[in-house]
Amino acid sequence: MNWLDNAISFLSPEWGAKREAWRKYGDEIRNYDAAGNGNGSANWRVMNQSAEATDRYNRDTVRARSRDLERNSDMLNSVVGAFKRNVFGGGFSLRAKTGEDSLNTELEKAWKRWCKKQNCDVTGTQSFNQIMRMCVQRKKVDGGILILKRYTSQGFIPFQLQTMEVDELDTAQVGPKRAGNRVVGGIEYNRWNRPMGYWFQQYDIEGALSPESIYVDAKDVIFYYSKRRPSQIREMSDLSPTVTRIRDANEFMTAVSVKERITACLSVFVKKYNPAGIGRINNDATKKGAYEGKTIAPGMIRELEPGDDVEVVNPNGQSTDATTFIKLLQHMIGAGQGLSYEATSRDMSETNYASARQGMIEDGLTYDDEKELLLEAMDEIYETFVISCVLAKIVQIPSFWENKEKYMEHTWTAAPKKWIDPAKEATANKTALNTGQKTFQQLAAENGRDWKEQLDETLEVLKYARENGLEMGGVIFGKDDLYQAGFGDASEGDGAAEGKPSLSGNAK
Repeated sequence: MNWLDNAISFLSPEWGAKREAWRKYGDEIRNYDAAGNGNGSANWRVMNQSAEATDRYNRDTVRARSRDLERNSDMLNSVVGAFKRNVFGGGFSLRAKTGEDSLNTELEKAWKRWCKKQNCDVTGTQSFNQIMRMCVQRKKVDGGILILKRYTSQGFIPFQLQTMEVDELDTAQVGPKRAGNRVVGGIEYNRWNRPMGYWFQQYDIEGALSPESIYVDAKDVIFYYSKRRPSQIREMSDLSPTVTRIRDANEFMTAVSVKERITACLSVFVKKYNPAGIGRINNDATKKGAYEGKTIAPGMIRELEPGDDVEVVNPNGQSTDATTFIKLLQHMIGAGQGLSYEATSRDMSETNYASARQGMIEDGLTYDDEKELLLEAMDEIYETFVISCVLAKIVQIPSFWENKEKYMEHTWTAAPKKWIDPAKEATANKTALNTGQKTFQQLAAENGRDWKEQLDETLEVLKYARENGLEMGGVIFGKDDLYQAGFGDASEGDGAAEGKPSLSGNAK
């Protein structure tokens, strides 16, 4: 009962009893068990609030605890590592798609050069791939990270990136830059809750806080975080559902470790038949037969004093349930992050090809959500990069400002993943290609390759082999041969019936 019920019961026990009876009756006629107030839910007191009201007072605590586990928990790092390896992994290759081959080549070469640490990072310490991996980790642990576009003269184009932690948002700032806006959590919002600018605290190189904050317009800031509710305006650590489980696992393993160390100890106590008494004779005998400071060594033979006996203390017991309990916790931690037990524990002892493949597919769907968010940030970075290249005259595009969307068109190709069973995977890909379920372009993208580059490399190898008298099974056609074979004129009928080349590179 609350204070009101207690007061009513004190003044009128009858009315207090009636209130309690009606409360129990109402609990019995509930429509949802989840809304019940029985003994099982006695301490479950919740309320509905906006996302910001829910997160505001817990955000810093959850982030601090997640960072503590990041520093000290191997289990948390296994979760974060799984996301880093699979969301960004070996990186993404850029393929420009402006419609002009020479321009595509120029942009791709300029991008590759810009991605080096001395060109893309204002601190000159991280390459673009390293920055993106750090962003994935910080989003998982902190809930988000801010990527600022900086225009400097340090690189070969006047555009670099600066990363800022969410702690650096000046939450004490209240003054907006534009009339009618408001500042919440260090971010200025308009009436539609659209970010208009960000206030940042300034720290020197040793971490000392400056009294003045800086303002950065929203067009120059990429806030990389997951929005899970319409009313959410700032980040919350992605690890919040699993932090308590991870800490439980850490505490349990610490206790088990201490217990096992004690169990491994062997002690020996000497029982004296005639212990020392009062008097000079007994004291001298005690000194003569003292065992203080003595240790047991392998192969040792030692004679005890007359009447003395030895009692060995060898603690027994082992943590038989530790493995099962930790495995259960890892299952729950992985499930809380949308991952399989195998992805976080790296334990494949209970899997076969089918189960491992299914687990990889399900895990891949979790990683795809994170990839989508990351690629949106990378798209914005690349578009700013192209504009900077044009302004710096690294590339010459006379009609760029009239057709910006065309010249910013591009795709990302992820680094390939290793196969579980290469023979089965290759057979499946061959079947998909022959039945038209996949194209060669799709298969090349899945393997982290550009299909045109792969064909060019294959052609180069076949030509070189043939010039040196080695037949490697491929057939090379010149343009005239392809035209005569019917590839230049679609009206000549079925190529397969006339001995024309097939997709596999063989011809009759």
